[in-house]
Amino acid sequence: MNRSRSRAVLVLAVAAVVAGVTPAAAGTGHRPSVPELPLGPSDLPQSSSTRQLEPGVTLTEITRGAIDPDTAWVVELSIPGGAGSPDPDAPARSVQDRGAADDLVTRLAAAGFSAQDDAVRQPRVADLPASVIGYRVRLAEQFPTQAAATTAAASLKAAGFTGRAWYTGWDGGSDVAGQWNVKVLTIDPSRFRGELGATYGPDIENRETTTALGRSVGAVAAINAGFFVLDPKAGAQGDAAGVGVYNGVLESETTAGRPALLLTSNARHTSVIRPTWRGSVNLGGRSYPLDGINRVPGLIRNCGGIGDQPTDLPQHDVTCTDPDELIVFTGAFGATTPAGAGAEVVLDRRSKVVAVHAQRGVALRPGERSVQATGAEAAELATVRPGQLLRISTSITDGRANLARPGVTVVNGGPQLLQNGRVHITQRTDGMVHADDPSFAYGWVLQRNPRTFAGVDARGRTVLVTVDGRQLGDLGLSIPETAAVAKALGMTEAINLDGGGSTAMAIDGQLISHPSDATGERPVGDAIYLG
Repeated sequence: MNRSRSRAVLVLAVAAVVAGVTPAAAGTGHRPSVPELPLGPSDLPQSSSTRQLEPGVTLTEITRGAIDPDTAWVVELSIPGGAGSPDPDAPARSVQDRGAADDLVTRLAAAGFSAQDDAVRQPRVADLPASVIGYRVRLAEQFPTQAAATTAAASLKAAGFTGRAWYTGWDGGSDVAGQWNVKVLTIDPSRFRGELGATYGPDIENRETTTALGRSVGAVAAINAGFFVLDPKAGAQGDAAGVGVYNGVLESETTAGRPALLLTSNARHTSVIRPTWRGSVNLGGRSYPLDGINRVPGLIRNCGGIGDQPTDLPQHDVTCTDPDELIVFTGAFGATTPAGAGAEVVLDRRSKVVAVHAQRGVALRPGERSVQATGAEAAELATVRPGQLLRISTSITDGRANLARPGVTVVNGGPQLLQNGRVHITQRTDGMVHADDPSFAYGWVLQRNPRTFAGVDARGRTVLVTVDGRQLGDLGLSIPETAAVAKALGMTEAINLDGGGSTAMAIDGQLISHPSDATGERPVGDAIYLG
């Protein structure tokens, strides 16, 4: 990666890469424009600039609209489960059933607050019909500033209610005026001579910022990549919450059925896939299925494993559990493997057992791997003796080819956004619908948030995009809007990656996006880089 490069920095007045025009054609006097993004009113002003970072790599920055002083703030209430609710004891949420919402409006009126309930509408997507998923409650009054809305929320709290100040520009699908900042990296494989891949940094269990990860590999550009464990109660912070293959090495198992972004080092075969993996360990002549790779046993972030509770299906931002697991660890995990009850067997490069431990948690030496067992599996693993051979087998495929080969990177994501050039949002399939909590889809899918997404266009070019959000000058996107923008940018296959406070883009080691976390750029699990 740390090789000399010849970097011609060419500032173009047109977004040639997004419009499907080569840099050579862009200099002929024709001035193709970036397509109008389907965001806000159709007459919003839009400007863009494109520059070449290195041969075959361009960065297009698009600004659409401007901060609108007339866009109002509101106060949105948390709604307790009402008397007519299927679960009256359910926790207060942003979205509840109609009865609970009406009950709250009545109680607010009795306390002197005028409020209204509104239907929250789920648009039709590939695996969901259009529907009303519930109702939200907001004060009838609108406010010119966040401070005024916050004051009103404080008055509600004093009266025994809970509400939050909310900027209406963050409502998904809203036609209010506002501002969006979109950054697009495009890699043309016919001219690209660098390296496209992903990195998790010095180890898996710790997090680093996208900027730091990019610097660590001498990247020209980097964006945040897949979902990862953030809360230590859900596992090892930084661990990919889904599949992770880095230059052909499988370091994290799939979340069953969920999509992933496939990249190759020469940028020639980018695609959205739904990989499958298999793993097994041979103990005493019997083959046992592996539950995972490089994660804390018993904790499965986003679910989708084997025998998980409460479900084997993907459930985004949910941590499933399983007391009886076999997990394999490589030296990539961290300084030590996770400690705790169970058993752990350490293997050398030839799969010979070099140590057996009655508790979990060891430091692996270079070339070593280990297998941890919990619950019912621990007694069987504890019978293994030093000197025995313990065969571990893992495989990952997209249904056509082995993905554990040099030059291949796979990072997790979801939902899928585009397929064969058409909007194809797999919201329910990928776990972004929580049957018992419509507030999840409301906040995660239907409201505007910072987004990172990626895919490929009709010319085979890899496209990596970040859109800032949760700020007055960066409205962000809902998932349906993300798919629409991906299509407008000419992508034919696209997938949503981790977003929110994780969204970040760095160029030559410098952050160029506007993170939404109050603390600044968020440390993440892995990042996609261009070298």
